[in-house]
Amino acid sequence: AGGATDVVARAVAPFAEEALGKKIVMQNKSGGAGAISTNFVNQQASDGYTLLLGAENPQLHGVLGLGELDYSKFYPVNILGRGIVVIVANKDKPWKSFKDVLADAQANPGKVKMGSTGPGGLPHSVGSMIGTLTKLPVTAVPFDGEGPGLTALQGGHVDFMPVGLGAASEHIKAGRVKALAVLSDKPFEGIPALTGDLPGIAKYLPWGPFYGVFVKRDVPDAVKTKLTASFKTAATNPQFVKLMTDRGNAMMNISGNEADAFLKKWQSVTAWTLQ
Repeated sequence: AGGATDVVARAVAPFAEEALGKKIVMQNKSGGAGAISTNFVNQQASDGYTLLLGAENPQLHGVLGLGELDYSKFYPVNILGRGIVVIVANKDKPWKSFKDVLADAQANPGKVKMGSTGPGGLPHSVGSMIGTLTKLPVTAVPFDGEGPGLTALQGGHVDFMPVGLGAASEHIKAGRVKALAVLSDKPFEGIPALTGDLPGIAKYLPWGPFYGVFVKRDVPDAVKTKLTASFKTAATNPQFVKLMTDRGNAMMNISGNEADAFLKKWQSVTAWTLQ
């Protein structure tokens, strides 16, 4: 409760209820980085009355050894949006770009400290992705989430950290940390695109944590159609769009084959870089 996935679920639910003409009862089933909730929904009847609103984690359960289920077993009713990822640094570091971070780290192996949230977390995934293209000999320092990591960054305990824009935006605006790059092929709100410093990363994009609504793959087609139409309408509601963008997310609002293609590419890119 209160986490990013929970906030997105409770924000979109009222608009989906309106479009469906049905009440949606929210149940938080945390644990196992999404494994508990994913397994629960998979065990329910294939009637479309039990939906899963989940984030990206199940796409990595196989490679992380957390379970065998991933979103290939489910039908994507709607991939609502994905988080925008930025690389931020301690404001007192002399770096002006991510290229400067790379140069410093490669000249002084192990001396530059990167904030992390542990194996499979966003900083680890982004660091692994960069590491497939160039040497990134930094020391990863794990914290219990992006919030504690950003606090440590401001205190100079770590030097830089890849994080979700939603967690870092207020710190960037206040000048408490400095943004060096956005994980994109286009600049965002004055933050340079990482492809400028690392062109090869373009083949992995778009990338970021995402939020989606799923039902079991064998739910009747008529039910899928009704759910898809309802959540498509809900995801265009201006209040929901504002909440998502204010929290540093890029709207997607895709379903069916288009969503499946995005999910497969995301899984392929991330699992391969972690492996």
